[in-house]
Amino acid sequence: MADAPGPVLEAHGIRKTYGERVITEVLKGIDLTLESGEFCALTGPSGSGKTTLLNVVGLLDRPSDGRVLIDGRDTGALSDVDRTDFRGSRLGFVFQFHHLLPAFTALENVMMPLLARHGRAKPWIREKAAALLDEVGLADRARYRATDLSGGQQQRVAIARALVVDPILVLADEPTGNLDTETSAQVMELLHSFNDRYRTAFLIVTHEQAVADECRRTVHLIDGTIAWDRRREPASSLGDVPAAT
Repeated sequence: MADAPGPVLEAHGIRKTYGERVITEVLKGIDLTLESGEFCALTGPSGSGKTTLLNVVGLLDRPSDGRVLIDGRDTGALSDVDRTDFRGSRLGFVFQFHHLLPAFTALENVMMPLLARHGRAKPWIREKAAALLDEVGLADRARYRATDLSGGQQQRVAIARALVVDPILVLADEPTGNLDTETSAQVMELLHSFNDRYRTAFLIVTHEQAVADECRRTVHLIDGTIAWDRRREPASSLGDVPAAT
């Protein structure tokens, strides 16, 4: 999780349209750059294009036009297989619904991204996953099945799983949206701790102003365009930024 030599993400002129007979343009020429170690919220009303943008920059979907560079690599020419491999080695994902595999233990769920890349459970994979579970405070739950964990514990497992590949960028879609206020604060504190220690960049889609206020930068979308992009330093100035609408 070391610093990248340049921007971890460069999105240039990103457009995304859907439909053939009736065309709907969801993203209308987005330009967005994230540097190593940034902790950025992506806000905006429902339908503004937040999740669509996250999917495009996360290489889960292709833009209709524009370029996405990850760690300096232009991803547009990559085949679907190469995109999957590149995504798995550079990016981590955390979602509102954690998408853990219910039949597997917490430890096995954290191991999954590395198992997908390396094919079998080598000792170092198990050790690395166990160390991350310890970092998120769940060493004593390593052998619990996902269904035996609380919602907050499951989300912490999901965070450990996202970080096990040493990503340069973590993309989080409403990571606290299914949690109570106290657990949400704990999850945000955890994300901050990894950001501070490893300089991993975070791009966090959220509807919650309290979550956006925890971020050092906010990019606000309206109707598929960036309405404003503001940085906050230090944290004590959070109240100066207007609430997302």
